[in-house]
Amino acid sequence: MRPLVIGIAGGTGSGKTTLTRALIESFEEQVAVVFHDNYYKKNDHLTYEERCLLNYDAPDAFDNDLLVKQLDALIEGQTIECPVYDFSDHNRSEETLMVQTRPIIIVEGILIFAEPAIRERLDIKLFVDTDADVRILRRMRRDVVERGRSIESVQTQYLETVKPMHELYVEPSKRYADIIVPEGGTNLVALDMLVHRIKSQLGSQA
Repeated sequence: MRPLVIGIAGGTGSGKTTLTRALIESFEEQVAVVFHDNYYKKNDHLTYEERCLLNYDAPDAFDNDLLVKQLDALIEGQTIECPVYDFSDHNRSEETLMVQTRPIIIVEGILIFAEPAIRERLDIKLFVDTDADVRILRRMRRDVVERGRSIESVQTQYLETVKPMHELYVEPSKRYADIIVPEGGTNLVALDMLVHRIKSQLGSQA
């Protein structure tokens, strides 16, 4: 049986990962997750200072060809060796993560709907829609606490690349969504509907 492939997109700090975790809790061992963030291009040829200046919120920041190749492999029942991105170093690490195929494959990322080759492989496309003020506060807390960034660097990155790229690429990609989920995984009504929809679709494929 072909896995059910679910795409979860939305702006930075919108609640995509919270929704992903909620679906994992609902379906447990049936879920494999692929994070678009891990497919940022490897930039060993650049210094750390140069990597800090790159635009990480545009589609060409990602190795989408590798993601599509590995997603196809998962759909075909294979195990992949997923890259791992080191946010503190602004570069792909030397580590990889083995991901085994499952009946449900979740692909999560801000720009997955902006890439046609990824989009056409998604059976269900979810867009997490959250107020911009909430998103920037969440991003600032995450980047400072979890990724060791300074408040000044987060603010500069948001104003110079994150916000403009959201308006240029992320927000317009919402039109490709099958379902728009306000507030992500904290929206229990939407989550309950999603779980029933996924169970129904899995049952119809059995």
